[in-house]
Amino acid sequence: MAPKFGTSGLRGLVTELTPELVADYTRSFLAVCPVGTGLWVGRDLRDSSPQLAEEVIAAARAEGVAVIDCGAVPTPALAMASMAAGAAAIMITGSHIPADRNGLKFYVPDGEITKRDETAILAGLGRASAGLTAARRGTFQATGDWAARYRAAYGLALEGMKIGVWAHSAVSREGMVACLEALGARVAVLGQSEDFIPVDTEAVPADVRAQFKIWANGAESEGLDAIVSTDGDGDRPLVADASGQIVPGDVLGQITAALVGAGVVVTTVSANTGVDLSGRFGQVVRTRIGSPFVIAAMEAAGGRVVGYEPNGGFLLGFDAEGPEGPLPRLMTRDSLLPIVAALIEAKRAGSLAARVAEEPARFTVTDRLEHVPVEASQALLAELGDGGLAGFAAPLGVVASVDRTDGLRATLEGGGIVHLRPSGNAPEFRVYAEADTVGAAQALMAQAFAQVKARLG
Repeated sequence: MAPKFGTSGLRGLVTELTPELVADYTRSFLAVCPVGTGLWVGRDLRDSSPQLAEEVIAAARAEGVAVIDCGAVPTPALAMASMAAGAAAIMITGSHIPADRNGLKFYVPDGEITKRDETAILAGLGRASAGLTAARRGTFQATGDWAARYRAAYGLALEGMKIGVWAHSAVSREGMVACLEALGARVAVLGQSEDFIPVDTEAVPADVRAQFKIWANGAESEGLDAIVSTDGDGDRPLVADASGQIVPGDVLGQITAALVGAGVVVTTVSANTGVDLSGRFGQVVRTRIGSPFVIAAMEAAGGRVVGYEPNGGFLLGFDAEGPEGPLPRLMTRDSLLPIVAALIEAKRAGSLAARVAEEPARFTVTDRLEHVPVEASQALLAELGDGGLAGFAAPLGVVASVDRTDGLRATLEGGGIVHLRPSGNAPEFRVYAEADTVGAAQALMAQAFAQVKARLG
């Protein structure tokens, strides 16, 4: 499958991300998008990322664009630093996809690129190199500034708590530890790996869930109030309570939006409906899946607006205030704010499980069928749209309504929800289920996933 360009930038197999292709996309981005004061480049901890970063840097310098090489750095830290400097940025990361793949994420001085920028970049491919040689220099402050941002707003809000940090191969691991310790927490580092581990915070596999349970009940981590982590590049959070039970990313979004005092919440059509039922927000706006759609709706809404996706990545669209100081807006997906917010709220409620229980009783489960060609996914959705939905849904229940904003989202009589859609950045088919109890959501997922696997597996 050839590299794909879209919502999450350019992604593909490492073997197909050739120097010529990387340079072509870099040149086009720098030619058709605003660059501001220069280009900041960062990377995750995949084996292939240093070389891809060098190729991006070489292509940019040849276009006469000065480059600041930030080295290994979390995506939100890179974006925060480049935006503060009025510069563009390129992050070398495949996020949560396997190590044999990688990618490039693009940022203009105002934040993540838009759908309009994507169209312009594709149209600008094929230009020749300018053959120049611009300056290159390094800076390594971005991760520290990202971590320090939350101490400035919340002080020692986590004093007295003990937090486990699943370090794995996340480029954010040092930043997470620094942030939590600065906020007063004691930290136990768990499961650090020098081999890259793909972590999908929206579809956490059974072995990871089991490991969280082991850590939560193990002697080495006795007394943990929570376990936290991120995906590989640090823009999606992963949070579990003291028992090792993982909190869904969209529930983290609800909790975070309430803590910062949001008036308008923008989220995707696939997110938990608890945000609508809570009554805490003046307006809830639903979009297609993907941060460019969330960002566009946030910009249209204005005011005290926030955005998030079910993977937990959180965007702060206004200048908020913590008890100790300001928390400036950050219009890129961030993992630290929802982690910090969940822990602050856990301390107030007595435990993270107790805080989650304060949210409306709507529970989501997600899963994915891997290695599914896009054509097969689209054929299944077309089949269901042409009258096949009733037969597909028969084991699940009676369909009361259908939303086709992104894929196919069927609400059943009784309130259960099943959402089917192809992944936007990998050859996968995703299935979401929502219900009033954990057991009902899991049962609905098992039935729906079996139906999907029978057709696509």
